[in-house]
Amino acid sequence: MFLDRLNKTNKSLVDLAFSLHQQGAIEPDTYIVDLDSLIENAQKLKKKANEKNIQLYFMLKQLGRNPLIAQTLDELGYAGAVCVDYREATTLGENGVRLGHVGNLVQIPLQSIERILTYRPEIVTVFSREEAKRIGEVAERLGFVQSIMLKVLDTEDVQYSGQSGGFYVDELEQVEQEIAKTSGVHIAGVCSFPCFLFSDQTNRIETLHNVSTVQKACEYLHSVGYDNLQVNLPSQSCTALVDRVSQLQGTHMEPGHGLTGTTPYHAAGNDMDEKTSYVYVSEISHNLGSNSYCYGGGFYRRGHLHRALVGKREDSAKTCEVNAPTPESIDYYFELSQNATVGDTVLMCFRAQMFVTRSHIAVVRGLSHNAPVIEGVFDSQGRKIR
Repeated sequence: MFLDRLNKTNKSLVDLAFSLHQQGAIEPDTYIVDLDSLIENAQKLKKKANEKNIQLYFMLKQLGRNPLIAQTLDELGYAGAVCVDYREATTLGENGVRLGHVGNLVQIPLQSIERILTYRPEIVTVFSREEAKRIGEVAERLGFVQSIMLKVLDTEDVQYSGQSGGFYVDELEQVEQEIAKTSGVHIAGVCSFPCFLFSDQTNRIETLHNVSTVQKACEYLHSVGYDNLQVNLPSQSCTALVDRVSQLQGTHMEPGHGLTGTTPYHAAGNDMDEKTSYVYVSEISHNLGSNSYCYGGGFYRRGHLHRALVGKREDSAKTCEVNAPTPESIDYYFELSQNATVGDTVLMCFRAQMFVTRSHIAVVRGLSHNAPVIEGVFDSQGRKIR
């Protein structure tokens, strides 16, 4: 999906990946993240957002909840991490990362509320009255009022399977009245997900009905006295979308793949500022018939994986088609369309969600001035291995 763009925007990362693997510095089933280009991307996005007075929470599930990257983005002045679930909040909180938005897609379970609230997240999204009440009880016991964000939806909104939840906007009056009576919490924002999606037909990022639902919810809350609401409009967050979010009166975005130049909008060949900032590294394990097989572990079903570079260095590498594992199969190996030399390096670049893999993540600094150093190797949940 991103192999051509990687070669075009960050060829030095391709060269480094071949070198590190052939030297034995990294194992197969390792993602290499180029921290220098990620920082460059993040700075460009933040500059654009600052011009429109939009705050940015950084999303790092796709980079394995990596605390080193999170700390770097903190230092750049981002508004904190958006944590897709309670385990991500715990990992980043334990590493001293500022938590901006918790509960983005997954509610905080009862057993985890107190631990996560002690990290003092800026805002917590709730999908139910019960969750708001439980958060309020804990916050009151801890001695503060927790800002919460309501996830709202309408029957015409897009919802992904496995992510359903929130308050129907036509029930908002009753919901607001009940939560307003709950001690320890204060309604401070409204969100939905997704608010935007890339269209292959139009080759642009389209605004979804979800945005209208958020706007309708904000109008009601403003009418009953809520001011300075956070209007969080996530999905596809990148420099190309900042102006639109501003026009729609959004206050917050949540870049994830926008930080690494790997959104579908980037994949479509659009001329974008962001460089591709990661590559997946594997190794030829064996041949069978006319195919070769490389080690797996990092596959993501929606990654749009198509091709790989195979060889010992970039200038002599060959391109192979990749037959990704079927959805019902475990990705022990990737099948390649040609025979290859056992031990050769295999590079792929596709839309990753590293937190759902078995992969290692190697974070490299210094590549932009030809002095790359592996700052750390982590597992897919953000724990440092070495």
